[in-house]
Amino acid sequence: MIPPAFDYTRPASVDEAVRTLADAGEDAKVLAGGQSLLPLLRLRLAFPELVVDVGRIPELRGIREEAGTLVIGAMTSHHDVIRDPLVRRHAGLLAAATATVADPAVRHRGTLGGSLAHADPAGDLPAVVLALDATLIAVGPEGRRAIPAREFFVDYLQTALRPEELLVGVEIPSTEGWGFHYEKFQRVAQAWAVVGVAALVRRDDGHLAESRIGLTNMGSTPLRATSTEAALTGADAEPGAVARAAEAAAEGTHPSSDPSGSPEYRAHLARVLTRRAVLAALE
Repeated sequence: MIPPAFDYTRPASVDEAVRTLADAGEDAKVLAGGQSLLPLLRLRLAFPELVVDVGRIPELRGIREEAGTLVIGAMTSHHDVIRDPLVRRHAGLLAAATATVADPAVRHRGTLGGSLAHADPAGDLPAVVLALDATLIAVGPEGRRAIPAREFFVDYLQTALRPEELLVGVEIPSTEGWGFHYEKFQRVAQAWAVVGVAALVRRDDGHLAESRIGLTNMGSTPLRATSTEAALTGADAEPGAVARAAEAAAEGTHPSSDPSGSPEYRAHLARVLTRRAVLAALE
């Protein structure tokens, strides 16, 4: 389909983009890599009066380390996230999960910030940054605002970003030395995950000292499997203990029902995939 008519602007700086968004209010949409917004426009599921293209703002790209924290610009492509040595060192889970996103064409155009701001609970990366305890950085007319990942995702396709704010970066505490794995089930290659599990584990003398488990597509937002995390804390790092803890993975979730699966089916997948992801992370 042909998208509805809209005005288009391409600011050259973050300050200019924020002023543009503040003037337009809720009638504007931000265009990053376009892999989320363009399909919505073509399907006429979004009707912005103004599209603000931030793709040419250089300060929104790049990856650096600051005092043990990984800082990634919102316009950094999936391709660059996968290949960057700092990401692999400090946030290996993010690199591994990003490598499973869609296909190479999408990974070259799509961006980390665009994926997170789109906030699709079936997307892979929201659950990953939730498991990584990331902080998302927004800039608006009143200045810079840090939003913890656990507060960023509000509802289906809704975030804590205000209409006049621009997501500029993601800060991730280093998990160097942790085991990690992203496991997902999808009906066909490149499709959205029916369910996905992002697992991080830290071992200590044969026991699980700490674990973080993010769930993809188990509710209207990404979720943490807190009951399983609690059950794993202090448990032996062996298959039986992991399997028992994984049985609680779906507790507190509200998976949807659609042609890809019923809520009961998704709950079953969450338990199975959590066991697989944690065991793979332990290896």
